[in-house]
Amino acid sequence: MAERGQRGFEDLECYQLASQVLREAYRIVKRLPSEERYNLADQMRRAAVSAVLNIAEGYGRYHYLDSLRFYYIARGSLDETLSGFVICDEVGYTSGELPRQRELCHSALRSLNGYIRYVRKQQRGRKEYGDHLEE
Repeated sequence: MAERGQRGFEDLECYQLASQVLREAYRIVKRLPSEERYNLADQMRRAAVSAVLNIAEGYGRYHYLDSLRFYYIARGSLDETLSGFVICDEVGYTSGELPRQRELCHSALRSLNGYIRYVRKQQRGRKEYGDHLEE
């Protein structure tokens, strides 16, 4: 097993929290009625998976602007997953679970937003794409 700090994106708090959101989405989807299999269930799975995968892909990109683009997509996917939890609550597929699910999604979003700020701060003053064209 890799030591802490050697696993790359897996060590990111935002990745770990997004993974918790993913597990919660899969837990809920298993309980949805069969008529939601190709609608809400599929959409929730794809949104939750997208959040996790985009954090990993952003981490693996060389240029920070590429990374940020994937982190922004992950942020939207986390909100989309939260919306799925809200829908499940509103139509009666779940009951009493939304406050915990909302807090889980908000925790993942706060962590991801913090990581985005960190990445942007590390790059202040660095050259951007296309700067060499103006020289």
